[in-house]
Amino acid sequence: QVQLVESGGGLVQAGGSLRLSCAASGRTFSSYDMGWFRQAPGKEREFVASISWGRTTKYADSVKGRFTISRDNAKNTVYLQMSSLKPEDTAVYYCAAARVATMTVNGYNFWGQGTQVTVSS
Repeated sequence: QVQLVESGGGLVQAGGSLRLSCAASGRTFSSYDMGWFRQAPGKEREFVASISWGRTTKYADSVKGRFTISRDNAKNTVYLQMSSLKPEDTAVYYCAAARVATMTVNGYNFWGQGTQVTVSS
């Protein structure tokens, strides 16, 4: 069992930056691949980025070059550094854990409660 708690969301102007954190419980965090997803009002939850236990990363095309996912296994934490934010990045951001990272919602076993990111124009 893995419990996940996101933090770091907020209101930011377009072009600004935010860093999201996801703290995980459990001593097996380092063996899980981690992902970030987001869900905007009226839209389906979508993949943003993932990082494997070996630190292999993948990104959605919409955030490549602007977002960076990283992890600190000593702190049981995964991060999402977001830069050059756009109004269309506004969404609730969720972190998730899986034995093997995928780009699909169904591929993840554990989810956090989400943190709101709002980008104003």
